[in-house]
Amino acid sequence: MAGGIAFGRFDDSFSLGSIKAYLAEFISTLLFVFAGVGSAIAYGKLTSDAALDPAGLVAIAIAHAFALFVAVSVGANISGGHVNPAVTFGLAISGQITILTGIFYWIAQLLGSIVASFLLKFVTGGLAIPIHSVGAGVGAGEGVVTEIIITFALVYTVYATAADPKKGSLGTIAPIAIGFIVGANILAAGPFSGGSMNPARSFGPAVVSGNFSGHWIYWVGPLIGGGLADE
Repeated sequence: MAGGIAFGRFDDSFSLGSIKAYLAEFISTLLFVFAGVGSAIAYGKLTSDAALDPAGLVAIAIAHAFALFVAVSVGANISGGHVNPAVTFGLAISGQITILTGIFYWIAQLLGSIVASFLLKFVTGGLAIPIHSVGAGVGAGEGVVTEIIITFALVYTVYATAADPKKGSLGTIAPIAIGFIVGANILAAGPFSGGSMNPARSFGPAVVSGNFSGHWIYWVGPLIGGGLADE
C-alpha cells in the first residue's frame, strides 16, 4: 500500500484543478463507452446473427483496446486517466487519491457512461443498447470470480505502468499497456463473464436499457479485483 487512506477536504475537491479532473474523467469515460458499446451495436447491425461469434469478439475487443488507449491518454495529464471506478477505488484505498476525490471521479465516470449510452441510443435510431451479462452455463459466482481476476490484471497493470511514481514516466507505454490488457481480457473472458472490468462501462448501458439483471456482478467483481491489486 502506497500510503494511508485519506478522506480529503471539500475545498481541495472543488478547486479549479479538481473540476478539470472530473471533466476529464467524464469526457474520457464518454469516449470509451461510446466506442466500446458502439462497436457491439455496429457488429450486431452488420450481421444477421445476434449471437457473438469469434470475429465479433475480436472486433469488440480491439475497439475497446483502442478506445481505452485514447481515453487514458487524453485524461492522463489532467485526472490520471482512470476511466474506471475500479481503478479509482484501488488508488483511493492505496492512498494515492483521497476518498472524496474518488467519489467525485465515480460520479463523473458514471455520468460519462450514461451520456454515451443515451447518445448511442439517439444516433443509432433507437437500437437496443447491449448490457453485460454472463454467458450461457456460467453462474453468477463464476462471473464474479472472472471479473475479479481480469480487473485485478487491469488495475495491477495501471499500478505497474502509470500509477507508481517509482517507475518514472513511461510516456505512451502506460495507456498502450492498459488498452492491451483490456482487449486481451475481453478476448479471454467475454464469452463467460462479459469481460467488463469496469462498473461504469456496465452502468450506462444498464441505465439506458432499463435492465439491471445481474448488474451487481459488474460492481462486486471489479471492485474486489481493483482492491486486491492495491500494493
